[in-house]
Amino acid sequence: MKKSDFYYELPEELIAQTPAEPRDSSRLMKIDRQSGGITHDRFYNLCNYLNKGDLLVLNDSKVFPARIYGIKQETGVPVEFLLLKHLELDLWEVIVRPGRRLKKGARVDFSPELSAEVTEVKDDGNRIVKFSYDGVFFDILDRIGQMPLPPYIKEKLKDKDRYNTVYCREEGSAAAPTAGLHFTENVFSSLKEKGVDTAFVTLHVGLGTFRPVKEDNILDHKMHVEHYSVPQETADKIKQCKANGGRVISVGTTSCRTLESAADDSGNLTAGSADTGIFIYPGYKFKVIDGLITNFHLPESTLIMLVSAFLGREKTLAAYQTAIQEKYRFFSFGDSMIIL
Repeated sequence: MKKSDFYYELPEELIAQTPAEPRDSSRLMKIDRQSGGITHDRFYNLCNYLNKGDLLVLNDSKVFPARIYGIKQETGVPVEFLLLKHLELDLWEVIVRPGRRLKKGARVDFSPELSAEVTEVKDDGNRIVKFSYDGVFFDILDRIGQMPLPPYIKEKLKDKDRYNTVYCREEGSAAAPTAGLHFTENVFSSLKEKGVDTAFVTLHVGLGTFRPVKEDNILDHKMHVEHYSVPQETADKIKQCKANGGRVISVGTTSCRTLESAADDSGNLTAGSADTGIFIYPGYKFKVIDGLITNFHLPESTLIMLVSAFLGREKTLAAYQTAIQEKYRFFSFGDSMIIL
């Protein structure tokens, strides 16, 4: 299977630069998984496509302001850190710019209460750094940091909260689980009124989610690894939903990857925490999810491959062409689809 099998032409003007206001006013494309039939709507009408007894599973990870700017102590040269992954205690894996200036032992000041020392230079150029700080680490980041927006978003984000879901709570993502950005309290109220339940998992999204597939044969692609956790309550809710004949609907590819990673071949979910590098592409047999809510993804990305695995490649590309014709907004701040 070639990466070119998942290519499509996207006019640049359809890449959403700012989030929809209000959140739930974004467009919603409903796709019939069997026929590929398409209905156009708005996200605030999501409950019209769900049934009493269905269960939505959402990723409650929170994006933190992971991009910080500082000064190298020895030279006064400006440097940029992008925090990728919390390793242990005060150790983090980071991307640094300019990288050649920060060798092992280099020290950087970011503010009067935050500094860091490079403890290791990895083979891929990333650094392991140890932070020193006075106060609460994430509070300091919230004051001095910037949200790590994807490279295709050129507009400056006016409100940091708009790159997070309204239900986020577990700090640790360097990128948003964007399928959840459309939800509002009004949407949740309408779902509850209809008898649609919700459950949460956590997968801390890394910047690897934006890493392009470079190999022509997608089977040669090395998938990035991310940390996830599934609460016992969520595992119990999914088991009960299935037993009652309801549908388990994943909100986003991150929730999907979490559920499919935590399940055995029979679809039984194990609560707990682990790392996953699961790569879902056409031919994959889904064990847990019955539906998927997701945004429109980059050409030749692992995300459009996952959607193609669930919907079928031809139906997926046909839906994308319809979205382009109808001038849907694409990518992180773009519109949404629900596949059932």
